[in-house]
Amino acid sequence: MRGVRHVHVIGAGLAGLAAAVALTVAGRTVTVHEAGPAAGGRCRSYFDRELGCRIDNGNHLLLSGNHATMAYLAQIGAAGSLAGPDCPLFPFVDVASGARWTVAPNRGRIPWWILRPGRRVPGTRVRDYLRLRSLVRLRGDVTVKEALDDGGALYRRLLAPLAIAALNTPAEEGLARLLGRVVAETLMRGGQACLPRVPRVGLSESFVDPAVAFLAAHGGAVRTGRRVTALAQAADSVTALHFADGTVDVADGAVVLAAPPPVAADLIAGLAVPRAFCPIVNVHFRMTADPGPAGFVGVVGGTAEWVFVKPGIVSVTVSAAHHLADLPAEAIAARIWQDVRTALGRSDAMPAVRVIKERRATFAATAAEEARRPGPRTRLRNLALAGDWTATGLPATIEGAVRSGRTAAELLLTS
Repeated sequence: MRGVRHVHVIGAGLAGLAAAVALTVAGRTVTVHEAGPAAGGRCRSYFDRELGCRIDNGNHLLLSGNHATMAYLAQIGAAGSLAGPDCPLFPFVDVASGARWTVAPNRGRIPWWILRPGRRVPGTRVRDYLRLRSLVRLRGDVTVKEALDDGGALYRRLLAPLAIAALNTPAEEGLARLLGRVVAETLMRGGQACLPRVPRVGLSESFVDPAVAFLAAHGGAVRTGRRVTALAQAADSVTALHFADGTVDVADGAVVLAAPPPVAADLIAGLAVPRAFCPIVNVHFRMTADPGPAGFVGVVGGTAEWVFVKPGIVSVTVSAAHHLADLPAEAIAARIWQDVRTALGRSDAMPAVRVIKERRATFAATAAEEARRPGPRTRLRNLALAGDWTATGLPATIEGAVRSGRTAAELLLTS
C-alpha cells in the first residue's frame, strides 16, 4: 500500500486518532469518520450539566514508560500537557486500618528501593518482590490470583490494586501475563519508567483536541456524526464506505477500522472479536482538595480504588465494578464518599456528585477473550484493524490503544 495517498479511519477514539496521526506524519492524507458527536471515544472531556462543570469521561493514570503514548503526545504538540511528580511515588491508604504508605521506586533499573522499608509496601520483605520476575515471564493462561496471591501484604496492598486497574477484570479471572507485560514495561525498567502522569487540564485537552488540530493543519479532517453502515468489498479489498446519506469511494485508498468490537464484527463478516466486557464506575465530586505530592491516592480495603484530585473536582474510579453497576447512583456515591473522606482526610458533608456507569467499558481480560483478540491484518489487503481490543499484548489501556493505531498505520504503509 506504499502508493496509497488517502486513508480513511473509522472511529475517532485514541486508536483511530493515533493511526491518523502516524499516517499523516508519513505524508498521507487522512479522513477520520466518527459515529458519535465528538472525538475521543472513552478518553475525552465534556461539560456535565448536573455538576455544572467540565469533567473527564474517566480517570487514566499514565506512566512515563508508556512510550507509544508519549511519542503520540510529542507528535501532536501535547508533550507538555501532562503533570506529575518529579520522582516515582504512589501513595496508598487502607481505609479499614487507616494505615498510609507510599511506594517509592528509585529511578535506576537496579531496584535498591525494595531494601528500604520506608519505600516499599508495609509488611513486605525483599524476597516478596522477586515474584515480579516470574510474573513477567508467564506465558500460559494463569490468572492473577493464581500467580500472585500468597496471602501476603504485597498482593493485597499493591499487586491486586494494580491488577484490577490495569486489567479491569477481577483477579480471579484476569490473565496474569497481561499484567506481566505492563509490569515488564514499567516497574521492571526502574523508577524512571514509573513516573505517574495525568493531564494538567483534561483528557480532551491532552489527547484529543491537539490531535484533531494537528490533522486539520496537515490537510486531514475528523468528521463526527458519520456512522459507517457497511463496507463495500470486491475481491480482496474494500472499495467504498457506506453511510446513511451516501457512499465514499475508497477503491484507490486504504482503511483503518478503529471502531468498538461489536461494530467491527458487524462490518466484517466472520471477524472474531472479544464478546465479554467489564464495567467501570466513575464518581465525580465537585469540590476543592489538596492534591498531595502525586495528585492521587490508591485506596485499599474500600469501595473506591483510586482517588484523583483535579482542579475543582475529585474523581474516583472503580474498575471491574460488577458489584456496583446495578446499584442506584445515590447508594454508590454514599459508599464512595466515605472512602474519599478517609483518603483525603475530610470531615465535611458530601458535595455535589455525578455517578457515571460504563457497563461495557473494556473487554474482559480473561484467557477466553484474549484468544479472540485479532491482529491488525485482515483478509482485505487495504484494511487494517486498530483498537485496544486487538492483539496488542497489553490490556485495554491508553498505551494499548495508541500502540494499536500506530501498528495499523505501519502495516498499511509497508504492505
